[in-house]
Amino acid sequence: MSHENFNDLIAFLAVAREGSFTRAAAQLGISQSALSHTIRGLETRLGIRLLTRTTRSVSLTEAGERLANNIGPHFEEIEAGLAALGDMRERPAGTIRITTSEHPANTVLWPALERFLPQYPDIRVEVVIDYGLTDIVADRFDAGVRLGDQVAKDMIAVRISPDQRISVVGSPAYFTQHPAPVTPHDLTTHRCINLRLPTYGGLLIWDFEKDGERLNVRTEGQLIFNSGTAMLRAALAGFGLVFLPEDVCQPHIDASRLVRVLDDWCQPYSGYHLYYPSRRQHSPAFTRFVEALRYRPAQV
Repeated sequence: MSHENFNDLIAFLAVAREGSFTRAAAQLGISQSALSHTIRGLETRLGIRLLTRTTRSVSLTEAGERLANNIGPHFEEIEAGLAALGDMRERPAGTIRITTSEHPANTVLWPALERFLPQYPDIRVEVVIDYGLTDIVADRFDAGVRLGDQVAKDMIAVRISPDQRISVVGSPAYFTQHPAPVTPHDLTTHRCINLRLPTYGGLLIWDFEKDGERLNVRTEGQLIFNSGTAMLRAALAGFGLVFLPEDVCQPHIDASRLVRVLDDWCQPYSGYHLYYPSRRQHSPAFTRFVEALRYRPAQV
């Protein structure tokens, strides 16, 4: 039976449940004559009588009873499922999967989640930390976090942080043995602690800009990590220079545990954005999550 005939089955179940064309028609919001016509059409298509009708009563035939018993519970499950969706509109629920790198996970996502999750106890958030440029559609993520200039044009992008700035830092102990670099070119003579990117297995290139001049420097050193936390630990221990977000380094700079160099070559760059496919229909849970993350500059 084709899907368009499901309304006939719903009408049949209403009559079977109510035991009356009058009550079933009122429940369905149609006339008794329209309901009778629907039931006759269903019986004609199935080629078997489902109901025995008299002037005073309606009863199920053996075939009608079997059909009602077989399909009734399934329609009840469908109705329960639809009701659950209605509940989700009122009380958002479900799992949201996000791919991001370590820095925005710690500095942007976690502060927002700490405020967001207590308000919505039925929402679960899975955060996968990965420095690769993940295909969120192929890998079944709801959204990803990247810097604004890395987001593909066919994605919806929502800014979730102010502009960012990088720092080049090393420990005081390191600079007792090595002169501070004056230009980015000087980094080629320094021990640098590098970040391994999973995309093509390459190392992060240190990029700089000053007075319109842009420089990309490939650095070398004894240590390579795939975690900014590990890189910072190595820099604090005096193993070389690191290229890390300013807000990660600033507490250690303020405490004189790290020394910043090449400050005038480190310009602000686009902040983090949450991005997701424009074609996808999103759940109420995801919509509220996006609004909780949306960056709103402080009013002056």
